[in-house]
Amino acid sequence: MPELTAWDSFYVIVGSAAGALIGLQFVVVTLIAQRPIRAAPEASAAFGTPTVVHFGTAFLFSALARVPWQTIIIPVIIWVSIGLCGVIYSLNVVRRMRTQGVYEPQFEDWLFHVVLPTAAYVGLTLSAIAALSHARESLFGIGAAVLLLLFIGIHNAWDVVVYHVYFSKKDTDGDRG
Repeated sequence: MPELTAWDSFYVIVGSAAGALIGLQFVVVTLIAQRPIRAAPEASAAFGTPTVVHFGTAFLFSALARVPWQTIIIPVIIWVSIGLCGVIYSLNVVRRMRTQGVYEPQFEDWLFHVVLPTAAYVGLTLSAIAALSHARESLFGIGAAVLLLLFIGIHNAWDVVVYHVYFSKKDTDGDRG
């Protein structure tokens, strides 16, 4: 499909970044796990797992964009499926954020863990559907959604690290005293 050929460099960059950031996220989690802090698996599921999911989605889209598709039909079906799964997953994140009791989510948390990811996945779904009739133009919407997921992941990963370094450390220092 010639429309995707022009996007090769974009998806090589985004895919490489997403793959590297997934690896870095594992390194950070491993380092944080070595610190004696309170276990909070429900908070991790609400705030940590979505970051890896968004990086993974950007990575998957980048890989799919490099496949030499003969027609737009199969990628559209895959892209729409991923977008719809992302919307459903975002609704699951809402449930997880509400049921965890370790941290009270602020406006920024709702924005970066629910609103923006949902918007990215909806944009991804709608752009993929539009690709059936306007392939070239819709690829800009898909690219924007994938890039948004990458930036959301970067923000959320940074947020988790800052929380553990500056706020969680105070809690554990107080527990030792």
